[in-house]
Amino acid sequence: MTEQVEVPPVAEQARVEAAAAATAQGHRSWRLLARAGEVRNLGLVGVLAILGIVGGITADTFWTRSNVLTILQQASVIGVISVGMTFVIIGGGIDLSVGKVMALASVWSTTVSTQSYGATVMVICAATVGMAAGLVNGVLIAYGRMAPFIVTLAMLAAARGLAERISNKQSQLVSVDSINNLATDKPLGISLLVWIFAAVALVGWIVLNRTTYGRRTFAIGGNAEAARLAGINVRRHTVTLYIVSGLCVGIAAIMITSLTTTGSSTHGDLYELDAIAAVIIGGTSLSGGRGTIVGSVLGVVIFTTISNLFVLNNLQTETQDIVKGVIIVLAVLLQRRGKEGAV
Repeated sequence: MTEQVEVPPVAEQARVEAAAAATAQGHRSWRLLARAGEVRNLGLVGVLAILGIVGGITADTFWTRSNVLTILQQASVIGVISVGMTFVIIGGGIDLSVGKVMALASVWSTTVSTQSYGATVMVICAATVGMAAGLVNGVLIAYGRMAPFIVTLAMLAAARGLAERISNKQSQLVSVDSINNLATDKPLGISLLVWIFAAVALVGWIVLNRTTYGRRTFAIGGNAEAARLAGINVRRHTVTLYIVSGLCVGIAAIMITSLTTTGSSTHGDLYELDAIAAVIIGGTSLSGGRGTIVGSVLGVVIFTTISNLFVLNNLQTETQDIVKGVIIVLAVLLQRRGKEGAV
């Protein structure tokens, strides 16, 4: 008897071939994106250098040690949030709830009962609140098939209301010294908050660029259907992206609590816009599939430096907001022009 060779179904064979093609295309895209990211980051360094020159000319105190450290400290909280936002946007999503979830985490972790258990429980509480909010966002988006914009906007409103209800719209003073000292301790002369920001950014860079998780994030953001055909559980991965964002928000909540020595429902106003703006300026595409942690960090520092220049030159806050809006629009237009040029 002749042995019969089992031929796979046509649909299954097509799926396998599509997955193989998607994987090969993904490897090529990965290399191209890496080179493009390096070029964009060099451009951001150039922008930062120009701002430094302008600052040195217009403000005598710009290059003082205290002012430079102030810029880095001011960038730290938004910077940590931006790391999580980078993951979400590269994965093809958006998170508008980060500012008010941070406020909720700061309020929940600074209640009298929570503070009575000490700093460790406060940190765990803030991280848990952030990750729980991220889990809800991710499940509704991935499994509920709802638009990220709608889900996270709803979470923003819910988190704000819950934070106001818990705190009764009053600031809650922090009496735990180890939390307050995070903003005042300065290892090697640099605020501990800056070191925390650097550590979060380093871990984010490693995960995004040196792990399978990071490659899957790029693949899903670039083409979710191709990623699914390649065997990636797109829904589950999407949920984890929002949990990562929530974890970063929880860390930022402890940082802002340390800076202000309070937990308050007013924390984080418009932080989502600042984080998204920094990520976009850093070269992350709003359509997903492209971006770098280094670019986001540089974007945060550039934004913070611009704000610092405005303060040193006694320019009004309204003017700062107008300039930020213009920068965001220009960054998106440049992204679109670059994409059309690539095509």
